[in-house]
Amino acid sequence: MNLTRPAIRIRFSLLLFAMLSAMLAPPSCSAEAPNIVLLMGDDHGWDETGYNGHPHLKTPVLDEMARTGLRLDRFYSAHPSCSPTRGSIITGRHPIRYGTHAPNWSMRPEEISIAQILSDAGYSCGHFGKWHLGPVKKDSPTSPGAMGFHEWLSHDNFFELDPILSRNGGPPEKIEGEGSQVIIDETMSFISRAKKGGKPFFTVVWFGSPHEPYSGLPEDLALYDDLPEEYQKKKVKLTSNETGKPTQRRFDKVLRERFAEITAMDRSIGVLREFLKKEGLRDNTLVWYCGDNGVPSSGRVATPFRGQKGLVYEGGVRVPGVIEWPKRIPKPMSSEVNSVTSDMLPTICELIGSPLPKRPLDGISLVPLLDGKMKKRLSPIGFWNYQAGRESGKAWIDAKLQEGTTPLVKFMAGRLTRNFRNLHHPKIVEADYGGARALLDDRYKLVVDASGSGKELFDIRKDPAEKNNLIKTHPEIAAELSRKLRAWQTSVLTSLTGADYESD
Repeated sequence: MNLTRPAIRIRFSLLLFAMLSAMLAPPSCSAEAPNIVLLMGDDHGWDETGYNGHPHLKTPVLDEMARTGLRLDRFYSAHPSCSPTRGSIITGRHPIRYGTHAPNWSMRPEEISIAQILSDAGYSCGHFGKWHLGPVKKDSPTSPGAMGFHEWLSHDNFFELDPILSRNGGPPEKIEGEGSQVIIDETMSFISRAKKGGKPFFTVVWFGSPHEPYSGLPEDLALYDDLPEEYQKKKVKLTSNETGKPTQRRFDKVLRERFAEITAMDRSIGVLREFLKKEGLRDNTLVWYCGDNGVPSSGRVATPFRGQKGLVYEGGVRVPGVIEWPKRIPKPMSSEVNSVTSDMLPTICELIGSPLPKRPLDGISLVPLLDGKMKKRLSPIGFWNYQAGRESGKAWIDAKLQEGTTPLVKFMAGRLTRNFRNLHHPKIVEADYGGARALLDDRYKLVVDASGSGKELFDIRKDPAEKNNLIKTHPEIAAELSRKLRAWQTSVLTSLTGADYESD
């Protein structure tokens, strides 16, 4: 066929247009793209599962996931408290990099979130439950919606029975029911809509349980009516469900309610798993469960570790971790490789073929671990309780936008809602390096100023309870870890100044 020059030009133009259109079109997911569900308990420590040997707790669903999927025996939260750990999941970065120093410190709008990455890759993204990275209201620049989630039914902080939640940033509404099941019901509705629309889904489900103050359904409470009498001799401090203020109660009664919450949460995960099976989605859905920090004092019973929530010892940062994905993990596995919540974003990015954010990350991809090929972590994990308060005081986000709306039981500063803050930190000074901190390599863990005793060194593989300080017998190892810890802190503080955003 002979073409005239005008016809050739037209055909070339059409071909060029098609190529440009393909380049500019949003990426679409392949039929093999996995669905992804990230589940997290609130204040749920490593020992509080049946599969880790708790003497009282009933967690049959998590036990089954650990028995049939990938059990992460050395899984860590990036921080020993909630908001910072949540930020590590969303960003793949240590929370101090963007000023999420402690609970009720927000993240920064300039951060690149895992939901934004997955949304760009064609996923339908939903968040359900506790957010705690800023207000969930619609005009918040760090709400789930602002950070890439298409739908959300969320709370600024934690919640109990009959939770009061905000739907897509709207006015708070009370939803009757057991808190964990309420958000699982919403999750299943969201998944159904995604399936109907032909999209893979990314769902973050952050439970309000088992954070105190505790409550439970009668049938769950009844499971723990016969706790040992020794618990009756002790009282613990926690929040009163009646007044929202501190109170002291008998330990056995407190544990009964806490354990009931954990069992209810466990059951709701089972409901979700059965739903995925019924809908033909379970085989290619990655379900990843973990806790956000160690057990608080009001629930500490059986931990083999030193420390608790708020401390960088193992009891504050070692949490349960299990992954279930029948298509990729067809046989039971367990791993002794150190892994951390910051690893979630890099892992997911590799699984879906998306590039990593061009910023310093603290997590690594665990894809080789999923395939049974990773036997050792080459990069250390850093933990840091940063001593906030030296910032300039200039707010990173307008105070009005940082005001929370969803009420909870516990009073703070005379309010049943939570306000957030995030401050500028333009200059690094020596005092910024303070605060309890730790660096964990494959075998050894350096702990600094966690108990006011300077430096401690532990062989975590042989001494998980952190009883034997090796600082004097292994000075060369302590020195090397000290050097690496200081370098890591410098990198983190550089991010805190906002330097990572300058090339955006």
